[in-house]
Amino acid sequence: MMEKLIFGRYIPGHSFIHQLDPRAKLTSAIWFIVIIFLANNWLTYLVLALFVLTAIKLSAINPKFFINGVKPLIWLILFTVILQILFTSGQTIWFRFGPIVISEEGILNGVFIFMRFVLIIFMSTILTLTTMPLSLTDAIEYLLRPLAAVKVPVHEIALMLSIALRFVPTLMDETEKIMNAQRARGIDFGEGNIYQQMKSIVPLLIPLFVSSFNRAEELATAMEARGYKGGEGRTKYRKLSWESRDTLVIAAFGLLSVSLFFLRT
Repeated sequence: MMEKLIFGRYIPGHSFIHQLDPRAKLTSAIWFIVIIFLANNWLTYLVLALFVLTAIKLSAINPKFFINGVKPLIWLILFTVILQILFTSGQTIWFRFGPIVISEEGILNGVFIFMRFVLIIFMSTILTLTTMPLSLTDAIEYLLRPLAAVKVPVHEIALMLSIALRFVPTLMDETEKIMNAQRARGIDFGEGNIYQQMKSIVPLLIPLFVSSFNRAEELATAMEARGYKGGEGRTKYRKLSWESRDTLVIAAFGLLSVSLFFLRT
């Protein structure tokens, strides 16, 4: 199970993407999610795909990790694509049955939506696999810093994200142990109808919730014992450093945005 886990997982490396400042990577990922909606034809999606493939190459990470990042969401993606195909009207109608219309434009939009989902997942996977969770939360805290002027608890938000990312692999490991223990007692998580499968999850959820609350209580006790009182007056152990390569990446995304704008139909 841990080998299939992508969210919250960091793969150490020394590639160009690994060496980028986490603020640059986080800003670039958000920027990509925004500008991908500028794409509306084959040429624009081809440019985006080549850009993402180049980023994957620069990350020096095995492509199987990106495929594993898509697998958990593949049914949601396909469901969205099917709805787009069945209920999008167009000029070239291939099939019609009541409100269900299959047109050339609907199929084209379905393909574009599929590509949009996959490219966003790939870019998000690059961000998580090449950035340590603690560095990512430092970047989030830095980018949210202006909100502190309106009394938004920026440090506390970053701390909650850091703890959440840190304990995702731990909870997955705990889930695997509980599942193995339940299987040893005769529970099968993969057989039966939907009701039976949902019922078999109950013996998994209850001990997992109990374990999670116990871990949360232990963490709170440990933080109090070490005198944690919030972010006020605290110094940073990890220093963020913006270099010329980070500026180059932001410039590349600016150039990509301009290219998509002019290639739109």
